[in-house]
Amino acid sequence: MILSGEDIKVVGASLGTVETIKITKGQENKWFEQYAKEHPRREQALSAWVYLEKMYRLDTLFTVQKTPNKAIQAEKQRIKNEDAAFLAKLPKDSYVSWFLPTRKLVSSVSVVAQYRTEEMPATIAAFRALDYTDQRLHKSGLFKDAIESHFWLLENSGRSLDSVFIEMKISIDAMMERLTKDEKKFNEVTDYLFNLLERHSLFQASEYLAIKVLNETSCTINSDLAKQLESYRAMKKGNIAPDIIFNGDFSAPGYGQNNIPTKLSDLKNKYTVVVFGASWCQKCTEEVPEIAKHYSKWKAQGVEVVFVSLDESKELFKNFTSIFPFISFCDYQKWNSTAVKDYYVFGTPTMYLLNEKREILLRPNSVKQMESWVDWYLVQGNK
Repeated sequence: MILSGEDIKVVGASLGTVETIKITKGQENKWFEQYAKEHPRREQALSAWVYLEKMYRLDTLFTVQKTPNKAIQAEKQRIKNEDAAFLAKLPKDSYVSWFLPTRKLVSSVSVVAQYRTEEMPATIAAFRALDYTDQRLHKSGLFKDAIESHFWLLENSGRSLDSVFIEMKISIDAMMERLTKDEKKFNEVTDYLFNLLERHSLFQASEYLAIKVLNETSCTINSDLAKQLESYRAMKKGNIAPDIIFNGDFSAPGYGQNNIPTKLSDLKNKYTVVVFGASWCQKCTEEVPEIAKHYSKWKAQGVEVVFVSLDESKELFKNFTSIFPFISFCDYQKWNSTAVKDYYVFGTPTMYLLNEKREILLRPNSVKQMESWVDWYLVQGNK
């Protein structure tokens, strides 16, 4: 049921036994109940017709049968029209007239992406038309689902990665157009969307979002979010990364007494991976030892590794890094470390791949991605 402010009366033997429940008072909930029962049956029938349509279109045994083909098309359209007609008859001032189409949109993406790709442009357009300042979206429980479904559909639209990023930029622009008029929602949506894009390794889209938001003058960004977003403007691909002075505890296995580096710019190798992490970071305890396993291979390809620890305890730092074959450094300042601030680190592990000029080439999201880069650009490239 939905809580739209109307009086509701429900009768039945037990709330735990759904089939015994009936809404006897509350017109909006009666409409909701009716649609909740009918819409899944229509969707099931549509899926069956789509399956048959494909068979009659591709299988030579059936392609000659023109009459069934036309009948399938007609029945598909009739089902869609029937569903649309139900929604169109709902009073425009009712909550269900907004909620039901929105919920239908959010729940449709997997079916549209897999079986009804012809509906994809209209579905994407509907997501772009959503008003993320609408309080109903936030109170309905559909706010996060709408963002996730929107960008999942773009990511799984079958386009090339470059085309996907272009479409994501268009969607971000459409969302921000209204959000700039509501500072609270602006921050809420930006925060959730940015983290969603980061989790899905859609870094080109998250960089676009970060720079767009930071350049927005009509809204104030929360300080924690601003710091997170600033990392993309200051540390984007092509920028020169700041130098790092090794002025704390430091170990450099493999370097002789006469050539121990005192700062990042002393390193003469062609590439450097700078890794920010700590012994207290669970993900770091999984990822950084993996780097150690690949290090000899990376080193042979001209890649050095510098691990910058955010530990506050000398004992923890030594215990964690003692077995690492690469450079490790810690000044025990945690988030106040100069290197951490200079590189706009807001989470661990964070990695940057630099060339000999300290130009940022890549922000690897995992050791696996970095290993793939070495294999593709260095190992294969040298064959």
